[in-house]
Amino acid sequence: MFISPAYAQAAGDGPGLITSLIPFILIFAIMWFLLIRPQQKKMKEHRSMVEGLRRGDQIVTAGGVVGKVTKVKEDGEVEVEIADGVRVRVVKQTISAVVSKTEPAKE
Repeated sequence: MFISPAYAQAAGDGPGLITSLIPFILIFAIMWFLLIRPQQKKMKEHRSMVEGLRRGDQIVTAGGVVGKVTKVKEDGEVEVEIADGVRVRVVKQTISAVVSKTEPAKE
């Protein structure tokens, strides 16, 4: 009778800080392995594919244009022949796939 209800409720300890953070840590770990890590791997593969472009490679751009690389420029562009005598400049990062690679030049 002499103990107020407020003191009686405060006596019990609730979940600790670590216990309340475990679900957030698990969600982040799942997001890392299912979304972030595969996307980083895909970006790394695309970067190495773009850096490995050579003259004579058959490519497909993000817009669906198929062509043959005629010149690789240093400023992030490649020159692509899409038909006989028709050459266009394409930004390297818009190349989505290399259809066929040429053999490296032998010294």
